[in-house]
Amino acid sequence: MASLTQSTLGEREKTFLTTTEKDIIQLFDRWNQSLQTGNPEKVADNYADDAILLPTRSNIPRTNRQQICNYFEHFLKQKPVAVVKMRVIRIGRYSAMDSGLYTFTLTQNGKTIEVPARYTFEYELINGQWLIVGHHSSIMPE
Repeated sequence: MASLTQSTLGEREKTFLTTTEKDIIQLFDRWNQSLQTGNPEKVADNYADDAILLPTRSNIPRTNRQQICNYFEHFLKQKPVAVVKMRVIRIGRYSAMDSGLYTFTLTQNGKTIEVPARYTFEYELINGQWLIVGHHSSIMPE
């Protein structure tokens, strides 16, 4: 039986073997930085074409790029910035999950407010790129 070496593994397998928690944290940072652009298209670039977004500030699930852009078109007007308060990361073969608590700082009517929320980002390795396939965010119940 032949042994598998780095040279015989596909790119997807190599990426899996070298993915760390720090890499997954950077995916969140990439998403958060895209919020700062104010451009919903740039935010949507973080999501797979068939991703589902269960957003913080809307009751409507978003299940395609157009719907995700529509949500962020409105949400970005509040100039959101997210700060992670705690997280748990799990890395699978071709997927990863980052779940925890974050606080959004938003600007509404010229005033800054903080919105504590729970989140889960589910990432999948698609064509060599980690993309969000599932994103759930909800305001803390208490």
